[in-house]
Amino acid sequence: MYPDRATALPLPPTSACDGIEPTSSDRAIVGTSDVLKYVMYRVEQVAATNATVLLLGETGTGKELVARAIHNQSPRRHKKFVVVNCGALPPSLIESELFGRERGAFTGAHTSQAGRFEVANGGTIFLDEIGELPLDLQPKLLRVLQEGEIERLGSTRTVNVDVRVVAATNKDLVEGVRNGTFRQDLFYRLNVFPITLPTLKDRRDDLPALLRHFCDRLGRQIGKPIDRISAGTLQALEQYDWPGNIREFENVIQQAVILSRNGVLDLSAFAGVSIRPTVQTYPEQLEKLVDVQRAHIQRVLEATSWRIEGNTGAAKVLGLCASTLRTRMRKLGIRRPAQTVSQFPPQAMSSAPFAARLGPAAS
Repeated sequence: MYPDRATALPLPPTSACDGIEPTSSDRAIVGTSDVLKYVMYRVEQVAATNATVLLLGETGTGKELVARAIHNQSPRRHKKFVVVNCGALPPSLIESELFGRERGAFTGAHTSQAGRFEVANGGTIFLDEIGELPLDLQPKLLRVLQEGEIERLGSTRTVNVDVRVVAATNKDLVEGVRNGTFRQDLFYRLNVFPITLPTLKDRRDDLPALLRHFCDRLGRQIGKPIDRISAGTLQALEQYDWPGNIREFENVIQQAVILSRNGVLDLSAFAGVSIRPTVQTYPEQLEKLVDVQRAHIQRVLEATSWRIEGNTGAAKVLGLCASTLRTRMRKLGIRRPAQTVSQFPPQAMSSAPFAARLGPAAS
């Protein structure tokens, strides 16, 4: 690295989107790209209402920051903002954490405890990874959304709560509805006002602002102020796809700040490490499954002289019922080849002794 070749950081620190920076600058939503501006326009539209919001998008795109922005622009901003990670709580504890418990509700419950919904009363609750919520608890959440009522674990007393719900997921909830892991009625209750967050790859224009933001914050925290970047650093960051989005970007900058010297950040050789699963490709000449199945059944039929039933029949060999095998043969277009009939002289065909020797017709 050559410090004399380093340049000043590309943007001044005042690069957060107008009017969306929370109280702490560490929680600022940074950037001025068109896709981010649209997200914040949607936030502004819904913040003043009590509507339930569903935040969608890949992991690491900043869903909690957007949820806080909704809360901070709402009439509830002076009340509590409670965060619950539905994927981090054990299934055995998530009900009592969300809805509270009474003393003696289960072994070890020595005292009563208010749930997160009661704690957030009057404010906002952010349910992150809502797709991980166990199926048996989803009716209780549905009741809160519809009626504003909860019951503590071990109690029959109804408690009224006034809570604004913002949920987030990186899962396909529609697919969850199809496969039975997510209730359809709960999905409709959550999907009142969906906001999809863009990936970092889709907002590359924000990279200089994000670089400056994280350099300022992390440099201050680590005690190594950064005011310059080496030549090629920004270009290297812009050429990477960032599968981990903002979270990955922050971690990369943090490591670079730790390794920095003389206030210069050097990431000119950064290439990134992709953890996306690789998709195995197959040569086009490989057979389709239906072709393999057809060929296998045909080989077994030929080996059993096209006998389907019985202990030596093809159905027994294939482990199928005879009727199932016949149905499969029809679907696969498998037909017994026509038998070849020997051409005998007319006198031989009419010979009574020869016809008698043939015996009864084979079944």
